[in-house]
Amino acid sequence: MGNISNRAKIIYLLLLILFISAFGVFWMDYIGLFNISGYINRFKGEPPLVTEAADDEPSLVEREEFEKEKQKLSERIEDLDKREALIAEKEKDMDSQKEKIEELKKGLDLEKKKLEQEKNRYSGYKKNVKVLATKMVNMPPESTVDIMLNWEDPLIIDVLRQIDADAADAGRTSITPYIIQLMSAKKAERASRIMYLMTQI
Repeated sequence: MGNISNRAKIIYLLLLILFISAFGVFWMDYIGLFNISGYINRFKGEPPLVTEAADDEPSLVEREEFEKEKQKLSERIEDLDKREALIAEKEKDMDSQKEKIEELKKGLDLEKKKLEQEKNRYSGYKKNVKVLATKMVNMPPESTVDIMLNWEDPLIIDVLRQIDADAADAGRTSITPYIIQLMSAKKAERASRIMYLMTQI
């Protein structure tokens, strides 16, 4: 009878220990110190249940904010692309205008060069006319006429006018009428033409 009592005490004590242990395990699982369900699932071969989101996973609000910022960034990139295209187009137009201006400048420089050449040639021509007029006055009139008849009409007219101008500057009578008279005796038609051109040109 004493053995039965001791055995009952031992069983009672074991049950009490198991109860206290089970209560402690469930209590620790309740307060988060011990995950009993994870151990049970691992024992069964099932993956543990995930009841909370990972710390690095963005929330729904954060995702919405991210999408908004992403949309704003896309709009800014699109706007910058448009501005860049507009600037490139303007630069292209400016390059085209610059080429046209350069072409016009080259044309003006060429015209200026031609004018300078004409000016220099005319200046040299005037000097030659003045020299010829001086020589013709200092020669016998008959010889002057013979030489002039070998010239072109414009040169004859310019030399005769220069003779008139030099005579006026010196305050003497010009010999141009006498040269025309001698020329008429040799080449009447040409002398008449020269006289006419002198009054027209």
